[in-house]
Amino acid sequence: MNMEIENREHGGTRGGKQWFVLHTRARHEKAVRDRLSQQGVEQLLPTRTRLSQWKDRKKLIEEPLFPGYCFARFLAPERITVLDVPGVAYIVSREGQPEPVPQEEIDALTRLTKSGLKCDPYVAMSEGTPEGTLVEITKGPLAGIKGRLIRREGYHCVVIGVQLIQQGATVRIDAADVVALENPVKASGALLSLQ
Repeated sequence: MNMEIENREHGGTRGGKQWFVLHTRARHEKAVRDRLSQQGVEQLLPTRTRLSQWKDRKKLIEEPLFPGYCFARFLAPERITVLDVPGVAYIVSREGQPEPVPQEEIDALTRLTKSGLKCDPYVAMSEGTPEGTLVEITKGPLAGIKGRLIRREGYHCVVIGVQLIQQGATVRIDAADVVALENPVKASGALLSLQ
């Protein structure tokens, strides 16, 4: 059981596989997702649906929640194969080594994607103290997920994100459906810390 907890904290190794962030060429996220899937590589591309207005019509379009990024789970020796996938620019790294994404963040993104709730992109303005109060959602399809409670356009939202790329998604929520895990943070700017 301790090993399972340790694995989740360090990128969710199941059979040695870990989740990584792939930086893609511009507008190649879906193509990368499809090519990874064809090669049998587990992948995740969080998307959102938005209404696009043209002169003569309106259309619902699906777009990546994190433009320029796709997530993939693979063994470290498979990274060369993943880098050879057309459209993949590089694997997001720290100090020259690919950095795994914590399983908690992947689980939260997967649940958000499957929930059908409307969400919007959230990009950190700078590094430093996270904006908002760290909370845990207590009700609904996202119960148990942690994020930062912020106010946006007069509504309460929880930011669910990926620390490694300093991006996330905001989802509207009733403030009564969360419980604070820390004292409010008054700083503005940087993205959440999910841990």
